[in-house]
Amino acid sequence: MRAFVLLLLTLIVSCNPIEKTPLEVVLSSNNEKIKTVMDSVEKYEVQILFTEIHHDIDNSVSFKDYSFQVDDSTYFYPASSVKLPIALLALEKMNEQEIVNRNSKFYIEGDSIESTFAKEVEKLFAVSDNEAYNKLFEYLGQDDINNRLNIKGITSRISHRLSTENSDELTTKPLVFYVNDSTTTTSTEIINSPIESLKLNDISKGIGYMEGDQLISESKDFSRKNYLPITSLHNLMKQLIFGDLYPKNKQFQLSKEDRSFILKSMSLLPSEAGYTTDDYYDGYVKFLIYGDTKESIPDYIEIRNKVGYAYGYLTDCAYIINKKTNKEYIITATIHVNKNGIYNDDTYEYDEIGIPFLAELGRQLVLK
Repeated sequence: MRAFVLLLLTLIVSCNPIEKTPLEVVLSSNNEKIKTVMDSVEKYEVQILFTEIHHDIDNSVSFKDYSFQVDDSTYFYPASSVKLPIALLALEKMNEQEIVNRNSKFYIEGDSIESTFAKEVEKLFAVSDNEAYNKLFEYLGQDDINNRLNIKGITSRISHRLSTENSDELTTKPLVFYVNDSTTTTSTEIINSPIESLKLNDISKGIGYMEGDQLISESKDFSRKNYLPITSLHNLMKQLIFGDLYPKNKQFQLSKEDRSFILKSMSLLPSEAGYTTDDYYDGYVKFLIYGDTKESIPDYIEIRNKVGYAYGYLTDCAYIINKKTNKEYIITATIHVNKNGIYNDDTYEYDEIGIPFLAELGRQLVLK
């Protein structure tokens, strides 16, 4: 009798296997772009959050979330993905200051180049312009950035500008705004709190790094660098796109016009922002689905996103609509490709491994 029961249970289990999640199905793919990474996944520090967005009959929204190796206590370098919150917070701060708006002309004191916040935000998304980020950083300052994100429940630590000398300087440069064609007003410089070292797992990385032409044969310390983990990026996108689902203090306080502007900017292709050379193809800063091809992005796919790439880290946080299937998704993923363990030597496997993995991941999650 016992043998019969065991046989019956075996048959029941074999007839009702545990169904794999959509993310598990994709990550077990035999596609070489996925398999190359997954066969040695411990080398690549892969973290993924995937959300299916459902609209019910009453138009209420719900999320179905899936994750792979997400660990906010283990450090990865967010690179330019930090530009997303900085753009949102700059617009939020402007809404609090009636004297300026996104079309106000300004320049950094000591620099004669005039611009507007709208132009800088568009450059920040269309081609991930570092100078645009740095200008918005001067406007906000580290303390204001971190306080605003903390209030919204976003775990992070933004400490420095990008690709510039003295990137973690604590005193911001004043901005000079045009109130009208002939009158200007200057913002006060902001003195920010000292930067504290992060205490996270894997905060020192690799076997060496370059300083100029010299190789320093020791791990690179990331403890004073920016920190924006996968969970924070993913939740930030949810709070932007579906703000009405969150309490008011968790929402980004944007005017209706500024919110429309930021969403449009996030979907901008380089050509739409005036970058028309062959280097700036549609997938230039849209790694998921299109990062490994120079083909045009079709009209039935909408992508609002922000990527980051530096020190061998590639990250993309994207809200994607597939109009053919009438489905919506949020995907946030990061991968580290630095085979030789040396930083600042410009020898990273971005095109060979990292971007193809993210592109195929996006295709299999969204297009199939």
